[in-house]
Amino acid sequence: MGEVDMPRVKLGSYGLEVSKLGYGCMGLSGIYNSPVSEEDGIAIIKYAYSRGITFFDTSDIYGVDHANEILVGKALKQLPREKIELATKFGIAKIEPTQVVVKGTPEYVRSCCEASLKRLGVDYIDLYYVHRIDTSVPIEETMGELKKLVEEGKIKFIGLSEANPNTIRRAHAVHPITAVQMEYSLFTRDIEEEIIPVCRELGIGIVPYAPTARGFFGGKATVESVPANSFLKSHPRFTGLNLEQNKIFYTRIEALAKKHGCTPIQLALTWVLHQGNGVVPIPGTTKIKNLDENIGAVRVKLDEDGLKEISDAVPVNEVAGARIYGSLINVSYKFSDTPLPKDAK
Repeated sequence: MGEVDMPRVKLGSYGLEVSKLGYGCMGLSGIYNSPVSEEDGIAIIKYAYSRGITFFDTSDIYGVDHANEILVGKALKQLPREKIELATKFGIAKIEPTQVVVKGTPEYVRSCCEASLKRLGVDYIDLYYVHRIDTSVPIEETMGELKKLVEEGKIKFIGLSEANPNTIRRAHAVHPITAVQMEYSLFTRDIEEEIIPVCRELGIGIVPYAPTARGFFGGKATVESVPANSFLKSHPRFTGLNLEQNKIFYTRIEALAKKHGCTPIQLALTWVLHQGNGVVPIPGTTKIKNLDENIGAVRVKLDEDGLKEISDAVPVNEVAGARIYGSLINVSYKFSDTPLPKDAK
């Protein structure tokens, strides 16, 4: 595999420069498959760094007993800290079978940040996200505490995940938001309507998660045999008739990928990479070979016609199945309005 010259880009207009492709660490601690060994997890993070990826994304809720942050912390000890942009998140207090418990009180913000710093073994977090919005707490209160953490040097930049335009605006009024993390892929484009325009207007970067449609474009194997212990087993887009209907999109992207001299997953990823400045997807994988393939997407060049042809091959209203399901719907951005602060007129 030849070297890829990994470009650097600015996330929004607030000074955080990152690698054009980030790496989502979540899957190393099991979600889509079994957790990898600590040794393998560290090796893949170090390998990603050796290929020019410096932007690593985790959260305090990933893995059993915060396993993902602990793993990332161990990997970081073997890398130059000042060359890494480390992102983590807080706000999901627990995930229960029927509900996701979200907390955004100032006390909780601070206790989570202190705990993450300790687990990660760092003095500061580059980008600290509100993972899901607590709709019982005015966003201004959550942001007020985050602003203090910036002033204390514990975090450098603030991000939001799954927030609607109103919440983004209100949060940004308290302290500049550097990035909004949202699901964004050929299968999931609802953020194009309202969220991307607001981010562009305010100078906020966009960090797409699940940019390969949760690995859907990763190959026939993904589409035909989802691992038994993967949460995709019950994902609406990967089951039953929905899966049958969605396979046609894989076939179409496969044909276009041949034309562009790349693989289907590279085409799906490069489509996201071409969605304007300050868009930094964070695909995750547990295999070096897949990581190399993802990195290769950075080299694929598309013009306007190429982009349109790919968009048209996957008409978003024809994708079968919801992007999220169960209790996660209630904590998605569509339901992220918070009460106004008590002193608001």
